[in-house]
Amino acid sequence: MTSRIPSGSTVPFTPKPRKRTSSSRLSLNDREYNQFVGTLASVRRVKPNAILEELEQSGEGNALLARPDGPSRERGPSQPRPSSSRADRIPSTSSQPPRPSSSSSRHQERDSGRPSSSRSTPVAILPRPDIESSKRNGKLPERVAQLSLADGIDENDGSEERRNLDGVPLEIQEAWICEDLLFVLQGVEGSLIRYHEDYDPLDAEQASKGVKWRVDPSLDTSLLSLVERLLPLATCFTAVEASMESRNSPEYGMVSHALSSGIRAMLKEYRVLTAQLESLFLSSPTFTLQTLYFHLHPTLHTMSLLAGLCLALETDEVGQDNSDVSDDDDGLGGMAEELGLGGAGLKGLMKNLNAQDGLIGGGGPVLGGEVLGIICEREATMSGDPTASTLHSTLLLHASQPYFKMLVRWISTGYLLDPFDEFMVKESGHITKGVLESDYTDEYWERRYTLRDGSSLTSTKVGTGKSTSTIGAGVTVPRAGTNRLPGGACIPGFLQPWKHKILLAGKYLNVIKECGIEVKKPTEVQEEGDGMVAMNEPKFYKRIEDAYIYANKTLLKLMVEEQELIPHLRSMKHFFFLDQSDFLTNFLDLAATELRKPAKAASLVKLQSLLDLTVRNPASSSSNDPYKDDLKVVMQSQKLYDWLLKIVSKTGGLTEDGELDFAMGDGPDHEAQKSDKDKTVYAIDALAFDYSVKFPLSLVISRKTITRYQLIFRFLLHLHHLESALSSMWIEQKTSIWRTNTNDQDMEKWKYRVFSLRSRMLDFVRQVLAFATGEVLEPNWKILESKLHKVQTVDQLLKDHVDFLDTCLKQCMLTTSKLLSIYARLMRTISTFISYQSQLNIVISRFMADPEGESKPKQVAARWSSLQKFEAHFNHNTKLHLDAVTYNAGSENVALLALVTRLHQTTLRI
Repeated sequence: MTSRIPSGSTVPFTPKPRKRTSSSRLSLNDREYNQFVGTLASVRRVKPNAILEELEQSGEGNALLARPDGPSRERGPSQPRPSSSRADRIPSTSSQPPRPSSSSSRHQERDSGRPSSSRSTPVAILPRPDIESSKRNGKLPERVAQLSLADGIDENDGSEERRNLDGVPLEIQEAWICEDLLFVLQGVEGSLIRYHEDYDPLDAEQASKGVKWRVDPSLDTSLLSLVERLLPLATCFTAVEASMESRNSPEYGMVSHALSSGIRAMLKEYRVLTAQLESLFLSSPTFTLQTLYFHLHPTLHTMSLLAGLCLALETDEVGQDNSDVSDDDDGLGGMAEELGLGGAGLKGLMKNLNAQDGLIGGGGPVLGGEVLGIICEREATMSGDPTASTLHSTLLLHASQPYFKMLVRWISTGYLLDPFDEFMVKESGHITKGVLESDYTDEYWERRYTLRDGSSLTSTKVGTGKSTSTIGAGVTVPRAGTNRLPGGACIPGFLQPWKHKILLAGKYLNVIKECGIEVKKPTEVQEEGDGMVAMNEPKFYKRIEDAYIYANKTLLKLMVEEQELIPHLRSMKHFFFLDQSDFLTNFLDLAATELRKPAKAASLVKLQSLLDLTVRNPASSSSNDPYKDDLKVVMQSQKLYDWLLKIVSKTGGLTEDGELDFAMGDGPDHEAQKSDKDKTVYAIDALAFDYSVKFPLSLVISRKTITRYQLIFRFLLHLHHLESALSSMWIEQKTSIWRTNTNDQDMEKWKYRVFSLRSRMLDFVRQVLAFATGEVLEPNWKILESKLHKVQTVDQLLKDHVDFLDTCLKQCMLTTSKLLSIYARLMRTISTFISYQSQLNIVISRFMADPEGESKPKQVAARWSSLQKFEAHFNHNTKLHLDAVTYNAGSENVALLALVTRLHQTTLRI
């Protein structure tokens, strides 16, 4: 029993005064009295029975009701019985006696004092159900209070013996329990069926699972059995009602609201059924508890399915909340709120940060695609139950309509309207086409619009939780304890095979809009009339396919025909792959002086003007190229092989997607700057070409692909430069000072070894250059051209282009760390030998000036020592390179077999 509240407590409540009557004191009717008690209880935050006890003990209750015998007076003629009285509503013309009810029977026996005709045991006054039980949950229902006051039962004088139903006839018990059930089926307490003592109606978690009911234990067992079969229906109904109420806020999104609308339509039919049963109860004297059970039994299964669905929607959220940190786990021993550090706000912030770092499962409310996914899963699980299949199909039809509208708007206009993150596609607004100038990762195309589950055409990994360094590219992790992704990241099963086409259809339309070409506006999308559209039918799948084909063909035609993609690629092949390199020879000759300078000292303006001069030379084949104005000269910050070795050493070769992370070595490397502080990068080693294209061709010829073109160009340029330098060395060694016979056997032998080493180096360079151009670039280009003429999708076009470049890089030995390191040492040996040509000329000049002095053992040893070092390095690295190429040709790269054959024929192995 709740302790009594002191009478001195102030209550900010003034009852509305009634019109003055003959009595000088203020009086209230039953309804106003109950409202007065409830208001006092809510203001004081106590239970209503405490207010009733205080009023009864102080005598104020009698005064307010203007009764000498307490708050249980008889109603006057002007105050009719509440709606629970059914005796007056039964038609008087009925041939059968009226059905007894909980109020009429009590009036009859109280007025007449005669026993009921249905029982032989005389009963003076029929006992009322236990009203005290209605107070155990902290409130007194108004209907019960009115009945108790109207019947004149003094609650203070009532005992357990008087409230017992043992003496009540079975027919009257059945009438009472039927009346109570009609209230309970709507979630309202009755007289004999009350809330369970352990149930708190203010607890949201308990309310979501449904009301727990308690039946008067003195009810006849034959009636109790049927009542207990019907109570789960009331429990499920209250659970569904509580779920609909809790998911009514905007944060649950439009799909959840549409689902709630479909469920409410079903609940409306349920309420109509209960209203019809109540009408039958009032009008038919033959209405029994069996009749009520017969009509409600089919509804029990449907209501349990609805409650199970609502519970499934709530369970994921509750489980997610339970997996978070506890209330006291705030890192400060639960003192955060007392210290003014935010308390719940701090915990919410930590929860969001942990969710972003992947420390906890995907969070947030169940909404959007996840709602549809749960319905689909339950429909598939219960496919053998016709009632469950029909129910879930109907709810799926209602819930999918907002999702359908978002999807149709996306695939038809490219417009994405998803304020609650319910749709499978998300937009990264910070990525615009302006980033294409410095984008090494194709962010605009690959990450501007993406699937929330993280899957793509090249990588089908979903929900791995592995984050990347790119903003907005993180992958959502599944909910704790399930394999289902949260929110819009969960794609319904019937849309899983179509998700990539849905993404690409809208993505293509957005690219078309960026080019200034008009597409449908959202208001022009054709609606399917006023009816609802099923998304899991072939008719809708055909609509997705048609939208995808239209967007794909439009963009592909725009790129290939209107923007002349293939001629642009041929132009790049001409300039970057040097298939007609006469312009390069002229350019290197004209810019020889500038290219000998350090890269920082070389003038880009002068180099650009020299390049324009050679490209526009009418004698050059490049003068007829329509896109020669797009070619630019740039200087890289690092040498080719140093950059590639840095990338390959950090990534271990190609990444898991089969690509190199070229952005890794693009920025300034402070460690490399410290270690290479004394090294000078010359212009010839840092020279590269750049190519500028406009949108939308920049999606195909992006910074990512241009970097690949530049790597191949610098590789070929270095070989051309070495070939030219070795040829110049050969021309210089044909001068008279080298061709004159010195009549010294040792000197002639030394000259022969120099000629032999230079010839072997030149043959090696030419064989590698011939292999790269004739065995790698040209055949792969022909394969790419054939694919471009047959390509059907834009994404396939992008993939074929990148695959072509990656294949060329791999077959040119630029992506394997071991091959690359050996090849880089070999190239440095050749470059050093070329730069040593001036020292060789000095040696031969000294010998011709003083043969006897240069024939001394000391000078001879010095002369041979330098040459033997070059030979040893070249022979050793050549042997290692040949072994490495042979191994890779047999294990990883079959295309290197042609290079193995060439090197075996021309390389001298010692």
